[in-house]
Amino acid sequence: MMQRMIHILWPSFLVAGVADIVFTSLIDPLELMYRGEALIEHRLAAYTAGFFVFWLLGIASSMLTCYFQRGADEINRCPLPARQRPEGCPKREDGGDCC
Repeated sequence: MMQRMIHILWPSFLVAGVADIVFTSLIDPLELMYRGEALIEHRLAAYTAGFFVFWLLGIASSMLTCYFQRGADEINRCPLPARQRPEGCPKREDGGDCC
């Protein structure tokens, strides 16, 4: 589980860092206006918020990648032990009502 979290958080952190560098190079947050008023009053606050937004987007992307990498056996695996599966379950040990 910890390794999966590292696979998700580390690349997204690196991408957020690069995106934040590009963001700070191209955009002055004091010039961003909404209805004639500045969205954020301090540059440092805008850059920090931008970094965390980029990091969240990277986390979402990495999580989707991990989700779609799962194999069919991992997706279809039953979480219950064989004896605790409901009657009629085809994966139950005794066969039950299975065809």
